[in-house]
Amino acid sequence: MLFSVAADSYEWAVREIRGEFGREVRIERVSGDLGRIVEGGLSVGEIAAACDAGRIVFVRHLTTEIASFAELPPDYELADLVLSALPDYPKALAVQAWTDDAGTGGSYYHRLEQALTERGVSVTRSGQDVVVSCFVGRRAVLLGVNRRADSLSDWPGGRMRLARAEERVSRSEFKLEEAIATFGLELPPGGKAVDLGASPGGWTRILRLHGQEVWSVDPGSLDQRLQRDRGIHHAATTAGRFFAENRVRFDVVVNDMRMDQVMSARMMVDAAAHLRRGGLAIVTLKGGGKNPLDGARRGIDVLRQQYDVLHARQLHHNRNEITVVARKV
Repeated sequence: MLFSVAADSYEWAVREIRGEFGREVRIERVSGDLGRIVEGGLSVGEIAAACDAGRIVFVRHLTTEIASFAELPPDYELADLVLSALPDYPKALAVQAWTDDAGTGGSYYHRLEQALTERGVSVTRSGQDVVVSCFVGRRAVLLGVNRRADSLSDWPGGRMRLARAEERVSRSEFKLEEAIATFGLELPPGGKAVDLGASPGGWTRILRLHGQEVWSVDPGSLDQRLQRDRGIHHAATTAGRFFAENRVRFDVVVNDMRMDQVMSARMMVDAAAHLRRGGLAIVTLKGGGKNPLDGARRGIDVLRQQYDVLHARQLHHNRNEITVVARKV
C-alpha cells in the first residue's frame, strides 16, 4: 500500500502506523511525501478506518499499488493492468496523477485516460467509486487502484487544488473548504456559527457561503467586503469576553487561531457551553516543536471532554497543524 503525507510529517506518519498496527509493519520511503507499506498483513481498509477515526492523523491519501515502471508501458498493457486489478469490469473510473514535485502529472493522466477509454471505460478526474492513482517519481512511475471510500481524499495524493478567486479574503479559507469537502460536512441551513479569531474573515466568508449567520470574534478588523454583510456580526473583542456576555446558541464553532494546541482546545471546550447539543466544531491544532504528534494528541484529549472527535487529519492546506472535526455530546 502507498500512503501520502506532507514531506516533513513522514516520520510522524510512520510512528502512527506502527503505533496502531505494531512495530513489525515494514515501511519504506518512496519519495519525500510518499511511503510504501511492504509487510505487516494490513488491508487498505484497516488503515483507512484508523485514519477516519483520527487514530492516524498524518496520512492524507491511500492507494493499493499494482505496478511499478521505469516508464509507462504501451496503452494496451496499461489498460490490462488496471482492469485485471478490479473484481468487475467498470463503466467509469477516476484517474488521478501527480508528481514527485508540485506537478500535476497531466500527460500521465491523458495516457491512462486514452488507454481506458479505448476499452470503453469512461474516465473522469474524481467522483467515481474506484480511483486509479499514478505517482510519477524521479526513479519510477507507480500505479495504484483503490476504492474512493478508502482513499481518504478524492484528489491526487490528497493534494486538493482550489482556485485563487478574487473574492477570497485569505489563504486560510482553503483549510476550511478542504475540511468541509474531504469529510463531507453538512452545515445546518440557516444555522448560527461563531468564528473565533476571525480576522480578516476568511473562515467567516466560507461559513456565509454555506448559509450560516456568523458571529466573527476578533479584536482585529474584518475585510471591508465583509463589513457590508448583514449576516455577519463582528465582535471586536477576545473570545473570553465574548462568551462572558453571549446569549446566542450556536450550531457551529470554528477556530483557526495561532496558539498552543492545548490552549486552543480549551477555548473550544469553553465554546461548547454556547453550542447546541450535536453542534459542529472545527479547529486547527497548530503543530511545531519537537513532537507535533504528541502535542496534537494532547489537544484532542482536551476536546474529548466536551466533544465526540469525528475526524483529525493533516490536510493538504494545513501546514504545521491538524484539522479536527468534532460534535458536541
